[in-house]
Amino acid sequence: MPGTDARGPEQPMLATLSDRRTFDADMLFERKLDGVRALAVRDGGPVRLLSRTGRDLGPTYPEVVAALAAQPVRDFTVDGEITAVRGGRSDFALLQQRMQLTRAEDVRASPVTVRYYLFDLLRLDGRDTTALPLRSRKSLLRRALEFRAPLHYTTHRVGRDGRELLAAACARGWEGLIAKRADGRYRRGRSPDWLKLKCAADQELVIGGFTEPAGSRVGFGALLVGHYQDGRLRYAGKVGTGYDTPTLHALRARLEQLEQERPPFADRVREPGAHWARPELVAQIAFTEWTRAGRLRHPRYLGLREDKRPTEVVRERSTP
Repeated sequence: MPGTDARGPEQPMLATLSDRRTFDADMLFERKLDGVRALAVRDGGPVRLLSRTGRDLGPTYPEVVAALAAQPVRDFTVDGEITAVRGGRSDFALLQQRMQLTRAEDVRASPVTVRYYLFDLLRLDGRDTTALPLRSRKSLLRRALEFRAPLHYTTHRVGRDGRELLAAACARGWEGLIAKRADGRYRRGRSPDWLKLKCAADQELVIGGFTEPAGSRVGFGALLVGHYQDGRLRYAGKVGTGYDTPTLHALRARLEQLEQERPPFADRVREPGAHWARPELVAQIAFTEWTRAGRLRHPRYLGLREDKRPTEVVRERSTP
């Protein structure tokens, strides 16, 4: 194995959204999971479970840390996705119930069962594996760790016609597929070697304000969201669906702590009586498409994301 690096990468490798559907034979297709990205690091001491921003996830998912600590190998860095599964599908809304918990007693009382799907190996026994081909890293990963709940190995398929594979994935209710170059190395940050093939449109957006509720609605009416472009927060529209009553109350309380007088958006937002907020919260939003004016069509709130910095949120654009 080439090189040595006990620290692991500063950030995980990220996939690029793509409309491409035809590939050469040297591609692997994995299930796209809707959860929280997590790197697990063990260098002879305690296991550290880290978000993509470096936040410690251990207190929220102690069963994952315990399963990794029980592994016979004492030195590794692995990459994967923490999910909650309902009806055979990864469910981000369900995972939200665990994402906010840090107190041990609250975590123990939570009915939400989580899984940690591992799909890459970055270091093993003090040796950096990131320069190895993906197929080799996955083979090493499968042999190095013992996969028992909540740890799961992410299987893959090989094929040229992504349309057929994606159609099958969507029919099963999956989020989509991740197409990965089988001979590719692990590279920090976003890379065209990993491509996101989605069944439906969704992405992270920054919350910059909210409207007052109307009628029998409680909490707030809609979130005002946007994304960054050239260092400025561009307005993307308002999101008025996808909330239950506890979420409406909880989000209103958090946003009131972030209220400010001036709108954070670079664009003019025509929402009389709107409340503006410091752009510190990131939400996952589903929608049907972007309009020509750069607004979301039929947006729906899925949940908050604690694993991404607001300034990293940009509009995802498909590559050919």
